Amino acid sequence: MKNRFASLLMVGLLLFAGNCEAQKWISLFNGKDLSGWTPHGKATWSVENGSLVGVGGMGHIYTDVECTDFEVKGMFRISADAGSKSNSGFYFRCNPPAKNIDGYPEGYEAQICHNQDAYTGWLWKPGTPTGKATELLTKDGEWFTYHIKMVGEHIEFWINGKSVMTYDDKEYKKGHFAIQGHNPGMKIEAKEMFYREVKK
Repeated sequence: MKNRFASLLMVGLLLFAGNCEAQKWISLFNGKDLSGWTPHGKATWSVENGSLVGVGGMGHIYTDVECTDFEVKGMFRISADAGSKSNSGFYFRCNPPAKNIDGYPEGYEAQICHNQDAYTGWLWKPGTPTGKATELLTKDGEWFTYHIKMVGEHIEFWINGKSVMTYDDKEYKKGHFAIQGHNPGMKIEAKEMFYREVKK
């Protein structure tokens, strides 16, 4: 009887753990073309050597995927010509603004920028630095990994495997992932992007 009870308990625990686990990772970008992505704004988007590339000024490119609770990860690199500044971001739970689809996404942004105080690793809400990163771990011209998790109101960022930001916010409930192009003369590159939904 004890052995049977222990077996049933173990099965129950495994089922419970399975319900709380994330699903398998799904690719956001095929490395070949812009299938599954929709651009808005002035930035020009293309695929170069297996990377998604944005140049030409302000604009955003949105995935067709919508998520509420999830993990997402990818590799990113920014650079800029002389006389320009690099500035970008990876958005989540975001949507194009209804009054101007070429405007800033309404949602959360994982900042990608190395030339200001609210740098890469900060959480931004439209136009506002919101969750402070503990340190700057990246710089222009170098690839880095971003890992973002949001479940319910809780947001966590990791850069190159190191935790840099945690924050709780409940304003945006569901939306797309997106990448920002910002200034003329700069380039944002992204590759190896994957997401998975997380069950509470």
